[in-house]
Amino acid sequence: MQIGVIGLGRMGGAIARRLMRGGHSCVVYDRSAEAVAAVAGHGASGAADLADLVAQLSPPRIFWVMLPAGAPTEETIEALAARMEPGDLLIDGGNSFYKDDIRRAAALKARGLNYVDVGTSGGVWGLDRGYCMMVGGEPEMLALIDPILATLAPGLGDIPRTRRKPDAGKTAELGYIHAGPPGAGHFVKMVHNGIEYGLMQAYAEGFDILKNKSAEVLPPGERFALNLTDIAEVWRRGSVVSSWLLDLIAQALADDAGLAGFTGSVADSGESRWTIEAAIEEAVPADVLAASLFARFRSREEHTFGERLLSAMRFGFGGHVEAPPAG
Repeated sequence: MQIGVIGLGRMGGAIARRLMRGGHSCVVYDRSAEAVAAVAGHGASGAADLADLVAQLSPPRIFWVMLPAGAPTEETIEALAARMEPGDLLIDGGNSFYKDDIRRAAALKARGLNYVDVGTSGGVWGLDRGYCMMVGGEPEMLALIDPILATLAPGLGDIPRTRRKPDAGKTAELGYIHAGPPGAGHFVKMVHNGIEYGLMQAYAEGFDILKNKSAEVLPPGERFALNLTDIAEVWRRGSVVSSWLLDLIAQALADDAGLAGFTGSVADSGESRWTIEAAIEEAVPADVLAASLFARFRSREEHTFGERLLSAMRFGFGGHVEAPPAG
């Protein structure tokens, strides 16, 4: 299939490259000419601007926008919509707020334009591992872009298969689902990120406790100089708490047991805040998720070993660099 990809950052460029590996044709655009040239070097057709990108695509056109949530995405969608024709499809694969998706889908539908939101997880590893995708939109649009989703998804891989009922969704075990109507994809991804915060915080606090077992406040006979690198590695092997996050922890500690390259100032993307807001709207208790978000706020004032580990995990899966000091 032919698809236009707008936004060639950490994930957008890799998405375009994975699509081309799967035999799709990509026209790409980014404000950075260097980013366009880099992806064009892998076989994409580069566009000088949005108008050029639209002109290079054959109707009905498919656009995949992969930009930061907020103004960059909003402004780009408005500019694209002005150039789109009835029957064209716009996909927002970033981390937009799901209520914005509901509004956009309705506005575009009134003009004969189609809209799909795709909550995309996979970070900087998605090019080779594939992306987990949670999709919101009309069923006929999902059918249209299924070849694109199937290419981007990880597929069955070597993960043991769950015993599922015969009528269970066929694509979930491949790595993508139709979550529901417009907005549902980003809503599910929003909660996914909230859970991610909680999991990361649990690991960070646990390793902080392990590290401080040698603290002088403890009686001498109760102090242990624990090898955190080995603990992380052994927990990867058959432990109940094994996970990809633990894999990243083990590698970070193997590279530098003291995590000297991280200060522990941990940013938040905004999705966890939206998850807490949803919990409040639904009157659902979310103690762990809320505490993990507040811990990130505090991390920008003083830093612990656990917070350096949080930074190491974020860098490991998403290439996220630490937030600059406040002030």
